[in-house]
Amino acid sequence: MIRFINTFGFVGLMRPAPGTWGSLAALLIGWGLERYVGFPALLIATLAVTALGFWSINVALKDRPGEDPSEIVIDEVAGQWLAMLFPAVAFFSKDLAMAWPAPITAFVLFRLFDITKPWLVGRADARHDPAGVMLDDLWAGVFAGVSTLVLGIIYHIIFL
Repeated sequence: MIRFINTFGFVGLMRPAPGTWGSLAALLIGWGLERYVGFPALLIATLAVTALGFWSINVALKDRPGEDPSEIVIDEVAGQWLAMLFPAVAFFSKDLAMAWPAPITAFVLFRLFDITKPWLVGRADARHDPAGVMLDDLWAGVFAGVSTLVLGIIYHIIFL
């Protein structure tokens, strides 16, 4: 069961780039959840998968310090959904569902920050413990979410 959770239903076993496959699965599920059930559902799902990820990764890696197996993608799901919360709450405040290209922008920026690991993302990754496995993706999600909002504001100032 722990492997099923950590691989997000075995999506983490897909090759190449399991982290990208995990983020893509998260994008599709999160976007559908927000669009058809609503922002509160995405918020609750994000909180739930984050808590579940901290627990399940800790269980899986308790005897393997310093490891971050590529098949573990529950952290990418949590980070991707966190990144999507930023534009989702902006649309929710206007009583709308999140629209193109906000989720795609959040996805691209999340992958960028997760792969390049700038500043706090890299510091969390350098912890080399189960919490660090989750924290680097959560920081990447925050950076991607804020960047998505900033790009949206710039777009609206210039083009609208």
